[in-house]
Amino acid sequence: MSNGQRMTEVHADRFVRYEVSRGFATLTLDSPHNRNAISGRLVEQILQGLRDAAADNDVRGVVLTHTGGTFCAGADLSETGGDVRSRTRQMAELLRAIVELPKPVVARIDGHVRAGGMGLVGACDIAVAGPRSTFALTEVRLGLAASIISLTVLPRIDARAAGRYFLTGEKFGAHEAEAIGLISESAQDPDDIVEEILDQLRQGSPQGLAESKALITKALLADFDRYTDELTTQSARLFESEEAREGMMAFLQKRPPTWASGPVRG
Repeated sequence: MSNGQRMTEVHADRFVRYEVSRGFATLTLDSPHNRNAISGRLVEQILQGLRDAAADNDVRGVVLTHTGGTFCAGADLSETGGDVRSRTRQMAELLRAIVELPKPVVARIDGHVRAGGMGLVGACDIAVAGPRSTFALTEVRLGLAASIISLTVLPRIDARAAGRYFLTGEKFGAHEAEAIGLISESAQDPDDIVEEILDQLRQGSPQGLAESKALITKALLADFDRYTDELTTQSARLFESEEAREGMMAFLQKRPPTWASGPVRG
């Protein structure tokens, strides 16, 4: 095997890029073949990046961002093998790792966010989204529910918004996401706003940031302790159901599922 072949294989294996600059580690979701869908490999590489950031005393915080027009398309539905419960627990581990990291995590988004990607946004301490961003909790349209990601999404959004978007699966834009509390700010230039936020975070001490984040996330982590097992069981049950099989097959085949009726406007 030539050096060029080895380099190509290493690049193909890398779904998340890790870079450190001016005291912040940037984790860039870079899996364009599946629109940054949540695969086992993507999850493990994000977890490794979080571990690297936690261990580096020169890293003040983390920026979670993406390449392409999609921040995260949700679960990789092509990964149908293996144990559903194990995959669900891996997702719960990822969300908890973001929440537990004793350093602030800032999401920089300018693309589509769907299903499990919403859980990633909810897990971040601060989230900024640009004009190309759209959001949707699409699980209900697949015969599923937003089980595990409810742990990070529900605490962020108001109750009326949860009642609407968990049940309809409809998409909404960055201004609505800001209005309901899912993101911190909607911005024409999310890069500039994130840089302003990072400059503010650079003024905080590592101890002050860690202890302040612990206050903010205490109740959220208590819910992880209380509900992860229950929600994992629910998620596994739904994924293995006939309705979910039909929903996921319809999605992959780009057709309406058998239970859908009436016009679909988006």
